[in-house]
Amino acid sequence: MMAFRLPMTFRHVLLMLALVLAAWVSPPLAGGAAEPVSGAAAQAVVKGFADEGVSLLEDRGASPAARAERFRELLKKYFATDAIARWVLGRYWNQLDAQQRVDYQSLFEDLVVYGYVKRFGEYTGERLRIVRTIADSDAQATVFSEIDRPAGGQPVRVDWRVGGRDGVYLITDVVVENVSLSQTWRSDFSATIRQSGGINGLLDTLRVRTAQLKADLGVSR
Repeated sequence: MMAFRLPMTFRHVLLMLALVLAAWVSPPLAGGAAEPVSGAAAQAVVKGFADEGVSLLEDRGASPAARAERFRELLKKYFATDAIARWVLGRYWNQLDAQQRVDYQSLFEDLVVYGYVKRFGEYTGERLRIVRTIADSDAQATVFSEIDRPAGGQPVRVDWRVGGRDGVYLITDVVVENVSLSQTWRSDFSATIRQSGGINGLLDTLRVRTAQLKADLGVSR
């Protein structure tokens, strides 16, 4: 059974930035026609996520379970999580029946949430600094940023893509130092499907992995 890896160390990506995302054609948000995405709106989404994320990281008094649920809320608020999960699965998505899709998306979200909450202790005070924002198209803008390290050293470059539909703006893509984080997950999932004999093998692996992460954190949910 394959053990999924969390790409890159947490302190290099301020934890939440390493959200199984990378340089790919951004997935469509559900419903509605695309509308122009302003640089200001895209920047506000990134800044909001970074500010709330740092607040969560610095709350040392919260229990692992409380931190996990707060982190889950951040994912749902700022990221196109369902679309990302579908992209990571690739062509195998069409092989899932309705119940398997529900199970997969729930397990995918848990894997992200508990996997990164487990690494919260690696946060050492990094801060995100927005450098510039450009409009890639009417439906997407890219926010370029850097993460400054408290101990000095070269800042970590993080590029964000933000898409908008019907006035809803979500992060659809994150590129950390030109490393495709979503491709890492996509490769892992594809390899697990091949090695375990199919989609059910992947779902079983995800169940085992998320159960272990929750046990490590002492979370019963």
